[in-house]
Amino acid sequence: MSIVWHLLSDPDARFHDLGADFHDSHIKPDRKKRTHIRRLEALGYRVILQPVA
Repeated sequence: MSIVWHLLSDPDARFHDLGADFHDSHIKPDRKKRTHIRRLEALGYRVILQPVA
């Protein structure tokens, strides 16, 4: 709601769409890896990561 208020109350304010993949492209690889591991473990999988040769 706060963004709506700012856009409506300030005539000079402009909304800039950053794109659908903005957040995915700005998440650090280690954080992304941890998130995926946690999600898989929550589904009952054991996750073992091995680097690709």
